[in-house]
Formats: sequence, C-alpha cells, structure tokens
Amino acid sequence: MTYNTLVDILEMNRGVDRAVCYVDGENSERRVGYAELYERALGILHHLQSLGAARGDPMILFLSDNEQFIDGFLAGVCGGIQPVPLAVGISDEHRHKLLRVARKLGKPWLYTDARNLERLQAFAAEVGETALFAELKARCFLVESITDVSRPGKLHRPAPGDTAFIQFSSGSTSEPKGVVLTHANLVANTRSATQLDRFNESDVSLSWMPLTHDMGLIGFFWMQFANRVHVNLMPTELFVRRPLLWLQIASRKRATITCSPNFGYRHFLKVLGARRLEGVDLSSIRLIYNGAEPISVELCNEFMDALAYTGLKRRAMYPVYGLAEASLAVAMPVPDTEYRWIRVNRHKLAPGDAIERNPANARDALELMCVGQPIPDTEVRIADAAGAAAAEDRVGRILIRGPNVTHGYFADPETTAAAIDADGWLDTGDLGIYHEGSLYVTGRAKEIIFVNGQNYYPHDLENIGQRAPGLELGKVVAAGVRRAGAQGEDLVMFVLHRSGMPEFLPTATAVARLINEHAGLEVTEVVPVKRIPKTTSGKIQRHLLVQSMVDGEFDAELAELAALRGSQSGAAQARGTELEGRLRAICEAALPGKRIEIDDNLFELGASSLKLIEIHETIDRDYPGQIDLTELFDHPTIRDLAAHLQRKLAAPA
Repeated sequence: MTYNTLVDILEMNRGVDRAVCYVDGENSERRVGYAELYERALGILHHLQSLGAARGDPMILFLSDNEQFIDGFLAGVCGGIQPVPLAVGISDEHRHKLLRVARKLGKPWLYTDARNLERLQAFAAEVGETALFAELKARCFLVESITDVSRPGKLHRPAPGDTAFIQFSSGSTSEPKGVVLTHANLVANTRSATQLDRFNESDVSLSWMPLTHDMGLIGFFWMQFANRVHVNLMPTELFVRRPLLWLQIASRKRATITCSPNFGYRHFLKVLGARRLEGVDLSSIRLIYNGAEPISVELCNEFMDALAYTGLKRRAMYPVYGLAEASLAVAMPVPDTEYRWIRVNRHKLAPGDAIERNPANARDALELMCVGQPIPDTEVRIADAAGAAAAEDRVGRILIRGPNVTHGYFADPETTAAAIDADGWLDTGDLGIYHEGSLYVTGRAKEIIFVNGQNYYPHDLENIGQRAPGLELGKVVAAGVRRAGAQGEDLVMFVLHRSGMPEFLPTATAVARLINEHAGLEVTEVVPVKRIPKTTSGKIQRHLLVQSMVDGEFDAELAELAALRGSQSGAAQARGTELEGRLRAICEAALPGKRIEIDDNLFELGASSLKLIEIHETIDRDYPGQIDLTELFDHPTIRDLAAHLQRKLAAPA
C-alpha cells in the first residue's frame, strides 16, 4: 500500500471490509466500519468548519469516550485542524494541564462534552481562570450538538511535512511540552513497525490503553488501521474496574496483538489471585507489547507463568522501547523469539560506567530487559558525555535520529534546541547500553517518575506537596524508589524536618493527602530528612536521597511513624450508622490491612485513583446510579459520604 499522509490512509481504507469495534462491556460493543469512520469524520468536520475552525488551528480533545475521541480526532485530521489529545482523568492534575496547554496553544478549539465542560468551568472558577475558560467556551464544540453528519466538510489534503497532531507531556504545575508530530513522522514509524512486526489483514488487535497515550493512539489505532487490522478498543476505566475482561475478550475475539505496561500486568494478577480463567484460550496471541514504563523482568515471568495453561506462548511477550518524540517505536526485538534479560550491579549504572554482569551480592543485582534493536530507518546511539558513541556495555544517554523523530516542541525553541543537536540527534533523556548488539534501558537522566504506566515530573509533585502547612518549595522532594526485588517504582516524598516524629506525622499525612487529591497518586512513604542534598548550582540531587533510602538510612524514622499511625487508628470511635458500616466495609475491602474509621480521609490512607475506582464500583453495585466517581473527592470521609448518599436515597424519585 502506498500512502504518505494519514488522510491517504483514511481514503485508501474507505472500501475495506474492516471495522473498529468499541468494546464497552462483557456483552456490549459497537462496530463502526472503516467507511463509516471516514464519512463521520467529514460530517463532523463540516460542523467544525461552520464554527470557524480552519487548517492549522489546534483543537484540544477532552473526552472519555473512545468512539467520540476517534470521531473528533479523524475530523481534525481531515480538515488540517491539529488535534491535541488530553486525558480527562478524575483529579485536578488533568484540568490544570488543560488550562496550561490552552494558554500555550494561544486560541485553541475545545472538543468535549457538556459534563466535562461543566467540571472544567467549576475548576477554572476555583483557581481564578474564569477569563481563560470563557475564551475556551467561546471556541468549544460539544459532541452532544452532533445531530447530522450527512453533509461533508471540505477535505484538506496535507503535505507529508504538515503537522498531524500535538502530543503534550505531563505537566500540571509546570509548563507542558508539546511534541509536534507530522504526517511524515507517523507514516515512517508505521512503515518501520509494520516491516518488523508483520502486521496484516488477518490480525486482530485489542487495546485498553488510553487514546491520549501514544501507545494507545498510534500503536493500537493508527498502525493497526493503516494495516487493515480488525481493531478492538476497550475503555481504560473498564480495564481498571474489571481487568480480567481484557484477556477474556482477547480469547473471544481470537486477538493476535495486545498490550500493557507494567502496572496493567500487576493489576491483572492481583485481581486474578489464585483463580483460573475458565474457558479462556490465548493461543492466538502472537504479540503482547510491553512498554510505556520500565519493564519488570520478574513481573513478565510471573504473568507468563500464571497464564501458561491458557495456551499463551512465552515468546508472545514483546518488550519494546519508544517515546512520543519518536512517533512511538524506537527499538523492538525480533518477533517470535523469547524475551531475555541480563543481571547487572545496580550501583554501577551511572553515565560512563561499564556495567558489571551478575554481581556476587544478590542485593546488588538488577535485572534489565532487552528491548531489541532499532527499528528500520531509526538510528539509536548510546552517547558519552561528549556526544560520541559509547563502547558496548558502557552506560550513556540514548539519542535517536530518523524520519519518525519529531523536529521539535510546540512554540518552545529553547527546549527544542536543548533536545535536538545540529546533526538531528534527539536526546531522549534516558540512559542505556548496547549489550551484544541489543539495547537495554538502564535508567533516566531526566528523573521522570513512572507510576501506573504514566510519566510524572518530580517538580510537579513537589509543587503540590509543598502546599502542606509549614512547607515551601525546596523542602519537599519527589522521587521514584525501586527497592530490591520490587516489580516497579514506589512514589516517595522526602520532606525536610528536624524535630521529632510526633510533630512530623501531621505533615506527612498532609503531603500524602495532597498528592492523592491533586494527582490521583498513592504515596508509598513520606520520609523525614535532616538535609536535602543539592549541587553547587542549587539542583536537588534526588538520586542521593533514593540511595540513602535503599540503604536503610531512614528505617528507624519510618518504623516510628508507622507505630504512631497504628496507635492513632486504634483509638476507639463510634460505630456509626448502618450505612456508614457498609461503606466502611467497602473501603476496607479495597484497602486491605487498614482499619478505617468514619472520619478518616481516604486520601490520607493512600486511596489511589485505582482504589477509588474499585471503591466506586462496589458502591454503585450496592446503590446503583447514586454516587458519581468524582463525588468521592468531594466527600472523602465515610461520614461525609454516608450523609451525602443518605440524602440522595431519601430524595423523591
């Protein structure tokens, strides 16, 4: 197939007997043929152009529904309007990000629904951004307004070098970076991945990754659509609530290609427990992409061992490396080969270090997953401090170059110049090695924290944590800590404190609650430190704090804090009403090992976004349609939530 732009792909596939299937539940799905996708895109484009949207205009997509998202995205592509996907989420972080992105874009259009627009309006009022919201509302298109798509808009035929869409990084309290991806970038990456992974019209794909993520949008929509694959898209929220459905549906659909980052495998196994998936046959799966965050060898082994009885082939596990700046894929193994890894000394992975294989002390051993070789037409260099190619087995910065690599960041020449050199090499911010000709990612130079498959900037979380009483910026440090034997990273907050633990406990509780409330993340530990190490230029040396924690330097303080929490939670409190008792049981089931009293704040207890969804689903099963997920943020204690629910139950129908 010959194509040079995404519009070429859309037009070429109009007459193909294939469809995108939107899977909304165990027995609920909607099939939309490729021809209907194209017709709907042009029909929605007519409405956008009638409002005044024109070629080159950015358009924020702020939708939870996969079908509505794809419709809006394709409409933008057909009109040369540049889609800007942003996650809706359930926390303030996502609304903060939208407002910051909107300001950076200038005068973007907003493609959303009435419910999300209403929530955005309320949030903008809270943070003093009513003027910015008014500008957005004036250029807003609500999906509910679509009543007729029979009249097509004016199709724009882009040049390969035109912008296809803009992928923004994380950033609620910092300046988000917009990766500009052209049609040529995306086509080049699609062709290279297709050449290596042999996508074909017999393939059946299934993904629960969000479409605001490059693996979800590029890897499991565009690449599959371009190759006329049978595409199945499952809402991320459905996977979070019912993770076993992922592979049950894969079995029913006879899926050949699927994906998950680390946290998805971990979440699936936790819910699966000691059970077996009855009637599930996964022998058709040839590739399970594993990426989007550091890959745990132990977790891969556990997942594959647990599902061996389903016919899932061990060689189907497919660890890969990529990033938005590369239009997704950078390196992949040879398909149909078993994944492999090496053991190295975790203390000898700094830039310039020569790795030490198979350390004698098991405590020092870190397993690194092989992510294969660079995909066709993409160059990958492990660079030393001077930018030259490093020797094999020596740690350096991962640089990439090729037709799939972005030319820069939206309206940010300084960041672009810092990331891309005169020869076109883009610094990924990651560290890695070449070992026996294959790439291994060893760490991150940019100190991005990976939690639940998403990237978070430390200074974002630090800005949130420093809102706790008595704190200020520079006294709070966020870091990802990977303990020996752990399958992933823990989010740890280090806080400057020089008094006793009884005085520190309220501060620790407040910091953890703020991160939960504003970022939807669970803080594993809030650690008191007597000093925060910095460079001579004032830059925080997070790695030194992480190393101190791994070495056990804060164990005594953490043990004392745990004892203080236990004595407080053990204090006698009133049993409460029957409804409070039921809600308490629901929350304690979702947070095993924790005794929850009716006035405890769920965020202070470490209720992450995943846990809140689990709690909400159980409440909704017992009291259908009464409580919205976002209302858990407004009523974070059992007493408040019970009173709110009681008022709803008592209200006339």
